[in-house]
Amino acid sequence: MVGARRSMDWGFPRWRGYSESREAATVRMCDRHGCDQAGICPAPKSPNSPDKWMFCQKHAAEYNSKWDYFEGLSKEEAASRAADEKRDNAGYAEASHYGWAGSGDGSRSADEMRALEALELEADADFPAIKKAYRERAKKVHPDVAPGDAAAAAEFQKLQVAYEVLRQAEDRREWKG
Repeated sequence: MVGARRSMDWGFPRWRGYSESREAATVRMCDRHGCDQAGICPAPKSPNSPDKWMFCQKHAAEYNSKWDYFEGLSKEEAASRAADEKRDNAGYAEASHYGWAGSGDGSRSADEMRALEALELEADADFPAIKKAYRERAKKVHPDVAPGDAAAAAEFQKLQVAYEVLRQAEDRREWKG
């Protein structure tokens, strides 16, 4: 085996570069006249056509800014399509409180929002504010303060349930990390 060369491909990870060839890589430029950025965002040239414009992000946003999803549809057809889209995507909206985000941005469940309403707090209230509001309101309607008052007892129970819902949600958030 005179002149045989060993392969430099040693398996994973690859020890040679991914583009060892010396040819220049072709970069498609933005199709907007006068733009010198790379065209990385495809946009259709016309409906139902495979031809696409290639824009940079800035010009793709400009191109799409006046795009109307319901163009050419009657009012009833547009309403029907919007209802279908809303129905099909409802699962994502329902599960949004399982996300990574913090409070006040759609991460609270409906039960948590009702509990915050019972404590008369905003959606972005943090747990120390929740605890403070619960204690202040519970002191006013506690059965020891208003013995025999059925309305106060019902209000106290409502506050207890609301606080428990929010406390458990806070514990879950802490547990997730």
